[in-house]
Amino acid sequence: MMHALFKRLDNTFSFDRADAHCDIPCKIYDPATAQIAALSVIRLMDLIAELGEKENLSLADQAQLARLVAEKETHATKVKDEVRVIWGDYFKQPQFEQFPNTNELVHSIMLAGSACKQHIGRENGEKLLTLVNEFAAAFWATKGVDTYTAECPYPPAMQVVYPKLG
Repeated sequence: MMHALFKRLDNTFSFDRADAHCDIPCKIYDPATAQIAALSVIRLMDLIAELGEKENLSLADQAQLARLVAEKETHATKVKDEVRVIWGDYFKQPQFEQFPNTNELVHSIMLAGSACKQHIGRENGEKLLTLVNEFAAAFWATKGVDTYTAECPYPPAMQVVYPKLG
């Protein structure tokens, strides 16, 4: 039965590509991906700064710089995408009542993510992580899950909000 339905859909629609978090909704949301992407932005900014300390950049250094910048921008976009999905798909009236500043917080994350794409100053990445951590704490609170803050175990060794599980 299901196979026939999918076959009919396949004959009716032509898909080049399909992307979704799921929009069913699957109820599987976690801000950890956004947090890791924000940490990656900071780490990439640190690596860019290290290259900037060199007096002359070799061709290999220039290629490395191009890769670092591209990855920094990719991860800043990933932060924005991951937060937008949780905000748009998970947050409903009860969560907005619990955290009435959610829209302003998400907008600040979007602006900070854009600043990270546009600039290489570490302070932009740190601000992004701070905002994403605030979002993560609010997210877990809406689920009744306590959180704690600890230094992540890899560079850039920044403070991250984690859920207390188990």
